[in-house]
Formats: sequence, structure tokens, C-alpha cells
Amino acid sequence: MNSTELAAVSASFHSASARFIQYVELELGRSPNTSKAYRKDLDNLFLFVQSRGCQELQDIGIVELRGWLASQRVAGLSSATIARRATSIRMFFAWATHTKLISEDPASALVIPKVSKKLPHILQQNQAENLMDRAALRADDNSPTHIRDQAMLELLYATGIRVGELVGLDIHDLDPTRRTIRVLGKGSKERVVPYGAIAEKTVEKYLAISRPALATDSSGAALFLGSRGKRIDQRVVRTMVHEVLSSLDGVPDLGPHGLRHSAATHLIEGGADIRAVQEILGHSSLATTQLYTHVSMDRLRAVFEQAHPRA
Repeated sequence: MNSTELAAVSASFHSASARFIQYVELELGRSPNTSKAYRKDLDNLFLFVQSRGCQELQDIGIVELRGWLASQRVAGLSSATIARRATSIRMFFAWATHTKLISEDPASALVIPKVSKKLPHILQQNQAENLMDRAALRADDNSPTHIRDQAMLELLYATGIRVGELVGLDIHDLDPTRRTIRVLGKGSKERVVPYGAIAEKTVEKYLAISRPALATDSSGAALFLGSRGKRIDQRVVRTMVHEVLSSLDGVPDLGPHGLRHSAATHLIEGGADIRAVQEILGHSSLATTQLYTHVSMDRLRAVFEQAHPRA
């Protein structure tokens, strides 16, 4: 949304939006990316209802909200995006009602579109091994960035942490003795995640060789550093993961979150308890983790149908 469109949002709507975002960030502890998404969703709604003559929150009713929802479908947005936006709007109006900005909640009757949960795309175990082998081969040149990249890839796959959690790690979050990392996840929830011997070796090499070469006076305690010595950016990590994956034949280009999906699926395939996997991934709902059992079952059936003589 450009600055001209933002300027078109009335002062009343803008003020309510700002108060809600403050609530989301300070009281709910949502991440900057989440609050940014809420802000965009609200701006999108406010521009729509203003075009229908609404200038104050109390002017907005269920008719306007349903019209806005229909406009999202006409715009060609996916069901998942529409559902997310509708959830944001319902949350905003529930807050506005609770804080007495409005007397009645018009969004309480807003039906959120159902979204079928798609099974995540993952790497097969041999593909994950090939990815790590390629990262190790790149690191053989002793380039500080390639050694760093290998450590990040190994840690992403070993732990299943999100890319945002990876870049947020500080040196003191590592516990080499126990081979664990302390992660600050969604909603500022802290968890401790184990990692293996191979990841440990790559991180040790990074700390011994690469980080000192990349560090500057402004590096602080950040674990992984960019080429200018500051905490590495998520975009740099995403680009690196795509780059290494694209160098392998027959391997899907999944990005960092694909490594998270792969780690979870491979844990379950290896016999890990689903609640342990839930703890490792930091899922608040077991249902989210159970999605990976379906992935494993689909692959198990594919193997069965290919290999069994009476399949």
C-alpha cells in the first residue's frame, strides 16, 4: 500500500488502528512482522469502508464487512490470505468492543472462510543429506560466509527452528555442553531445543573461524553475522537456502521453512513422539504437529504401493 493510500485513511480509523497495534505488540507480544500484517489488513478494510461512506468505527456494520470480504475474493486472493485477513478484522473489532471504542461488535457474525490444510512439501531424507553435503563442499574453501552458511543450514535442519528464530539467536543462547539452544519463538515464548553432533561441529567451526572474521565493534552478541558484521537478515538466509537448494538436481526449492517441515517429518518417521516434536517446533496446538504424521503416512503408502506385490 503506497503513501497516498495510507494518507486517505481517516484520522479516526488511523488512531484506532495505532492503538490496536500497540495492544498487539505490547500486551500480546506479537512479532513486528505480525503487527505489520495486522496494520496492512486494517488499512485495506478502512479504505474499502470509506469508499462506502463510513468515516467512524461505529459506521461499520456486518454488511460493509461482508462486502469487504467479497472484494477480497474478487481481487483473486487465496482462501488462506482471505481467512487470515478476516481473522485479523474479527480480532480488531473484538478488541474495539472490549475497550468501548464501539458498543457492538459487527464482526462477530463474520464467517471466516474455511481453508483446507495442505500437506507441507518436504525434502526426502537423502535429499536433506545431499543438501548438507553441498553446504559442506561450499565451506571447504574456508570462506567465512560459506562456513557460516553451512552452520546455519545444519542448525535449521537439526532443530526445525524458524528462520526468524535462527537470526534472533545470541551467542549465549547456545549451550555446547548440553548441545541445546534457547529459542524465543512466536508470542515471545521461550523453549530449549536440542541439536546433534554434526550441527555442533559446524557451529564450533563458525565460531572459531567465521564469526571473528565477520565481527565488528557493532556486532554485539548476535550469533550469526552478515557480511557487514551486523546480525544477519532473514532475507540473506532465505536467499542462501534457495541458492544451495537450486544447485542440486531433482530437489524441490523449499526455502528455510521447508527445512523445518522436513526436520519435523523426519523426526516422526524416525519414531519420535509427536508431543516431543510439538515441543521442539514450539507449536501451541498439537493439531499443527499432527499434520506431519499425514505427510509420513502419504509417503509410507507411496512406498507400499510401489514395493508390495499385492498393492
